[in-house]
Amino acid sequence: MSVSKGVALVTGASRGIGRAIALRLASDGYSLAVNDIPSNLHALNSLKAEIEGIKYNGRNLKATSITADMREEEQVKEMIEKTVKDLGAVDVMVANAGILQTTTPMVDTSSKDFDQTLAVNVRGVFLCYKYAAKQMIAQHQQRGGAPGGNIIGAASVTSKQAWPGISAYSASKWAVRGLTQASALELAPFGIRVNAYAPGLIDTKMVENFAAEHKVDHSEFVAEVRTSSLTLRLSMPTEKV
Repeated sequence: MSVSKGVALVTGASRGIGRAIALRLASDGYSLAVNDIPSNLHALNSLKAEIEGIKYNGRNLKATSITADMREEEQVKEMIEKTVKDLGAVDVMVANAGILQTTTPMVDTSSKDFDQTLAVNVRGVFLCYKYAAKQMIAQHQQRGGAPGGNIIGAASVTSKQAWPGISAYSASKWAVRGLTQASALELAPFGIRVNAYAPGLIDTKMVENFAAEHKVDHSEFVAEVRTSSLTLRLSMPTEKV
């Protein structure tokens, strides 16, 4: 009996949506490689320990924590290699890491902020797709043509309807949609499925930072968002669809 269903790698996993995704995959029976930047290593290791306490088929799941900057190609490549070294494969890649650099009108957005947003949200997703796909194609061939895996990227509701004040973020998420659709077409012959998820406003650290930037108390901001939401509430990372 298999120790797990397979191996999943989740970036930006130390908190928020990434953490919730990692724990859900673990509860479904996957061994996990969890990633974030070095400053979030303590939270990342806590998540690793929590996953290792989850049992599947009567045995504790395996997990590994990996720090890497999604903007750096060599670090992303090494992240994939370490996942394979520690856990044996990459069957699910969740390119979740992303940033909302600033909330200013387009005419006041600096080139630096624009470039940093796209570097993480687009280049980072591209690099995750690229190196996960390379590994999955190799596995597909090693396994005699068996389905190659799943690649999932973080888009956003703003990838379908842009929001004012976050032009760079909106642009980056539209790019993720295009990258995802093109990758899905290219990788289908290897049995690799490529999709993206597009959440609305979720009550995470990003929302806290958004409220702070606008000098609004977090609870007041959440209350205001609730009144303008069709569901009259703000979603949480742990919600299941």
